[in-house]
Amino acid sequence: MSTDLPKRVGITLTEHLLSTQPKDSRGEFTLLNMAMMTAIKVIEKNIRAAGLAGNFGYVGQSNNASGDDQAKLDVISNDVFKASLASTGTVFIMGSEEEDYGVLVDKDRRGCYMLCFDPLDGSSNIDANVSVGSIWGVWRVDPGQYDVSTKEAVSKVLLQRGSSLVASGYAMYGSATNVVMTCGNGVNGFTLDATIGEFVLTHPNMKMGKKRIYSVNEGNTKYWHPWFKTYVDSLKNQKKPYTARYIGSMVADVHRTILYGGIFCYPDDSKSKSGKLRYLYEAAPMAFIVEQAGGVATTGAARILDIQPEKLHQRVPVFLGSKSEIATMMTFYNKGSKSKL
Repeated sequence: MSTDLPKRVGITLTEHLLSTQPKDSRGEFTLLNMAMMTAIKVIEKNIRAAGLAGNFGYVGQSNNASGDDQAKLDVISNDVFKASLASTGTVFIMGSEEEDYGVLVDKDRRGCYMLCFDPLDGSSNIDANVSVGSIWGVWRVDPGQYDVSTKEAVSKVLLQRGSSLVASGYAMYGSATNVVMTCGNGVNGFTLDATIGEFVLTHPNMKMGKKRIYSVNEGNTKYWHPWFKTYVDSLKNQKKPYTARYIGSMVADVHRTILYGGIFCYPDDSKSKSGKLRYLYEAAPMAFIVEQAGGVATTGAARILDIQPEKLHQRVPVFLGSKSEIATMMTFYNKGSKSKL
């Protein structure tokens, strides 16, 4: 009988968290992330079985809290996130794209963390088997400082700046299931190894790539502000034009932007005057990741992480990319702003 040890599969996400957490940590953050990974694995199984289980399509005429059509898998994913996170005893309050108001955890199960999440980003693509994902941000709060006597008061607790995030991440469900996350000390990517049911570190210390790629929904061209149209035209009309790539799932588009480089844009325009993407559970968590990967995240007018949200489902313009690409975009933005004076 061989006495050789089995080959090491790599560092798991849990091992990574345990090895990088502060020495005085009480394990609450690790427990929270373990519950998050369980939720992601449950969602991944539901996505892969959706066709056979009849879970493609939409929930009648229902819309979610921010006005988007609500897919069946949106509802399933939202329920999975809420149940998994609330059970840990580490969470105080949650905000979701699928909920009108903040969700307060039962009093005997409350902890000190606040989470905002989009449980299934890009769900309009799900029936076409296009990559979709989940996005989340984690804040640490003092529950004793807040009035939670009404549902409106509960939602106000969630109005935190992105600069106060302690962690954020996204999961992408595609040919593989990936998790990319930051705790403020760089960005690491993990891939689900289905043979052991664990996320394994496959992309350590991720940094913004350097390829010339732009990602934007050009179906909205007729609504764009003149400065932005001029900017995109400039990318197309260079001696060596930029490559265009747009999937329509923020997770997939931003993941590619981090790995390969370039810029991801979802500007405000004459149709979406405040932008399309939501601050607390899309823009801010992704901005934290992009900055930690060496990139820049801006609305044009301000650094995304510095914005003080005024409502749970607030929308903002979003530009994410490498420092050089954002700097180029900003020259067009600033010229456009001056022309309005």
